[in-house]
Order: sequence, then structure tokens, then C-alpha cells
Amino acid sequence: MPVTDLVLLESDHARFTSVLEKLRVEANAKVVFLIDKNGQQIASAGDVAGLDPTSLASLTAGNVAATDGLAKLLGEREFSILFHEGEHDNLHINVVGGRAILVVLFDERSSLGLVRLRVKKATGEIGAVLEEVVARSMSQRPGGGSHSPFTEITDEDIDALFN
Repeated sequence: MPVTDLVLLESDHARFTSVLEKLRVEANAKVVFLIDKNGQQIASAGDVAGLDPTSLASLTAGNVAATDGLAKLLGEREFSILFHEGEHDNLHINVVGGRAILVVLFDERSSLGLVRLRVKKATGEIGAVLEEVVARSMSQRPGGGSHSPFTEITDEDIDALFN
């Protein structure tokens, strides 16, 4: 189930943001993003001034997709970690649970080793939240057990909102 098929509640977003902010502080990173594999931003932490988060998320998802293609060419299931080193800033990209992508932007105030160590811990926490969201979303699908809060909304209800 792709992340985009999931229903994220405000409390889920708060939990993701809390983990990202903790990671940002502990890794001494500038910005941390959690995006889905389609390039949609799920949550972020840090100052995004001067950044285009939408483009960064889209290009990162494309980068991960291209790398997945390379992995398959080499007979690997995936390359779950990508690292890009720049003159001033560096990007650490990590696929989380096959569903989401964790992006850490850091500079010379941190190190690749520290970022990798902190990311490893954070991916476990993010993965646990993702699994809860997936389980809840699956149970709310038609035939999945419980009743979805969106099944009662009709097209007429939506049209009435705009009339």
C-alpha cells in the first residue's frame, strides 16, 4: 500500500514531526523531510527558508526511483541509502519501510557518521508510526473490517460545499 493511499491524521503528522525534529537536533542537521515515494511531503523539521521543499521532494523521489532501477540492474532489491556530497551542503536519503523517504540536509557542522547513526535510530521510530498508519488505513478500506469515515460522504455533499 503506497503512502498516498493512507489516511494520515493530525496526530500522525505530529508524531512524524516530533521524530524528525528530534533527528534534526541530534544529527545537527539543517532540515529533515519525510516524503512518500511519489514525492509528496509528509512532514518536515527545520528552517526551509531558501529551499523549495516541493521541488526537493519531487527530485528526491525521482532520484530514489532511478536508483531502484540501478539496483534491479545489478540484481539488488534496492539501495536503501543514498548520499550526495556538495561543496557546502550534503544530502542523506534513506528509504523507510519501502514506503517513505527520509531526507536529511546537513553541512559541515555535522558528519556523515553522525547522520547515519541518528537516521538508523529514527527510521525505526518512523517505520513503527508508518506501520500503525498502514494497519489503520487497511482496516478502514471497504471489506477491511471497520467503517471508513469517508464512505458516508457523497458527491452531492462535496458539490454542496462549493455551491
